[in-house]
Amino acid sequence: MIFKIAWRNIWRNKIRSFTVMGSVLVGVWALIFILSFTAGFINSYISGAIENEISHIQLHHPKFMDEKEVQYTLENTPSIVANLKENSTVKAFATRTINSGMLATARGSRGIQIRGIVPEEEANLTRLNEKLVEGSYLDATKSKNPILISSRLAEKMQLKLKSKPILSFQQKDGTSVSAAFKVVGIYEIGNAIFEESNVLVRQADLNRLMGGTPITHEVALLLNDLDDLDTTKRALAAAFPNALVQNYKEISPDVNLYESQMSVSTYAVIFIVMLALIFGIINTMLMAVLERTKELGMLMAVGMKRLQVFLMIVVETLCLTMIAAPVGLFLGFLTVSYYGSKGIDLSAYGKGMDKFGLSDQVFLTLDASSFIAVTIAVAITAILAALYPAIKATRLKPIEAMRTV
Repeated sequence: MIFKIAWRNIWRNKIRSFTVMGSVLVGVWALIFILSFTAGFINSYISGAIENEISHIQLHHPKFMDEKEVQYTLENTPSIVANLKENSTVKAFATRTINSGMLATARGSRGIQIRGIVPEEEANLTRLNEKLVEGSYLDATKSKNPILISSRLAEKMQLKLKSKPILSFQQKDGTSVSAAFKVVGIYEIGNAIFEESNVLVRQADLNRLMGGTPITHEVALLLNDLDDLDTTKRALAAAFPNALVQNYKEISPDVNLYESQMSVSTYAVIFIVMLALIFGIINTMLMAVLERTKELGMLMAVGMKRLQVFLMIVVETLCLTMIAAPVGLFLGFLTVSYYGSKGIDLSAYGKGMDKFGLSDQVFLTLDASSFIAVTIAVAITAILAALYPAIKATRLKPIEAMRTV
């Protein structure tokens, strides 16, 4: 009987009921959008950092990450490469020779990190060959000492295709060497910090100029499944005890921070939005109770118990919320699905985002657990919002309530 009366009460004042349902619907949809946008924004940064810079796992000499000195090279690189080729969890890997030096042009000079890469390996790992905006990739040229530079660095140093900057760097024995390189390609990866501080050359050319002995400072790899991250790291650490094996969380603390704070920010946003929504529902339902003061007094006068009045108000609130919430969730799901594939272009509003490694194209994403969390949060909000108006109704005195005009 309580549900039947509550249901009829809902539709007695359609404007008020649709106001409550509308606020719940918009609140739920907005919450889904905010959460998915935030998750997409963070994921774009993390995925960009992993793809372009740090990969899932890296191997170095134990002292290389602290001092970045050229003499700290990896031991048993051929054995590492052979292991990775046979490892089914590894999607792609690349070996790199890394050296710090100076890039000199007619414009001036600046400190730079020189990355000696194997073109085929780097293309498989970072898809660098697909990120050229001008020129050709390192494996498509017969030029002596080819080099890839970023468009930002090219602009700062006034370089263009076929320019011949001078790179100066140290050999393994500590002596300095300089050589002319020819710009064969210009790339963009959407990370200004990396682009302005890194140039890429063939590993064979860099090793030749550094003394002729093949050396490797870094081996980076991507996994087929991120769930294998810890297992693969432990296996590599056991197989190569003389190497420092680190995952992307250890290599880049800011990536780890973004990833660890994602769940915290999710619940914080849910709490803030639900807190705003709860006051809207309380206000509307309290108005409904005050408008029906005389009616509620008559119901209690003819025998309706206070508990029944309490349950009636609670059921009304829950019905209004539970009608609107699924619609809001469905609209939120459609929004996430659409913009998850199409993306939201922020290039007109996010100038300079690439300076922090952030993409101006955000693809909305939200996992099932977040939808469940929103559903539970809405249910709790509806119950809490119903309590005060329901308690207010039970405190009415029948005689005084019936005299209300």
